[in-house]
Amino acid sequence: MLFLLVAGWAQAQFVTIGDAEPMGGSCIKLTNDQPFSEGIAYSTERLILSSQFEIEFDIYLGDKNELGADGITFVIHNDVRGFEAFGTFGEFLGYGGRNSFGSAHISPSVAIEFDTYQNFWQNDPWSDHVAFLENGINSHSSYWNNNNDDWNLEDDQLHSFRFRWNPINTQITVYLDDFVVFQGKRDLINDIFNSQDQVIWGFTASTGRKHNLQYFCFRRLARL
Repeated sequence: MLFLLVAGWAQAQFVTIGDAEPMGGSCIKLTNDQPFSEGIAYSTERLILSSQFEIEFDIYLGDKNELGADGITFVIHNDVRGFEAFGTFGEFLGYGGRNSFGSAHISPSVAIEFDTYQNFWQNDPWSDHVAFLENGINSHSSYWNNNNDDWNLEDDQLHSFRFRWNPINTQITVYLDDFVVFQGKRDLINDIFNSQDQVIWGFTASTGRKHNLQYFCFRRLARL
């Protein structure tokens, strides 16, 4: 379905898959607070990777820590399924699944995961964490958790999230609550998207046996 979100600085239209649906204002619910929920929302306006931009949202990961799961991803892709692309639920956050016996995954792509449950197969730490992912693979060798083994995103609070892209130096910078949680260089156009510079972007999320309400609120898309 297609929804128009209006925020303080801008407006954007999103198409939704699965359990995703509007909550009013600038927010879209991604998962229900129930087992095996999956929701995806994509902006109808494609990103142009040859231009510098910053996207800003608020994200909500739920209010249950030990009993909560699994997290969300911010994803940029040009999967052949377009606005119908989806990944596997549970530990794959609606994004990945590539290394799981051919399970559904989104590729080619990059994603920032906000993971709220430890899954050993994905090399997750005990704490909640942020990680950079590529091509539908959730397993990662590095992550950010504020150097805190008890760091928790399931605190019933909105957290501000910004994604900044600079094509001149191919640098990605990710902010969470105004802290830099990821910074790295990656030639997205040539190394990930096969020289294509117009790509789809949005959010994926899922739950498994454990679960949380999870949603995002659009704030702005600024070309810098």
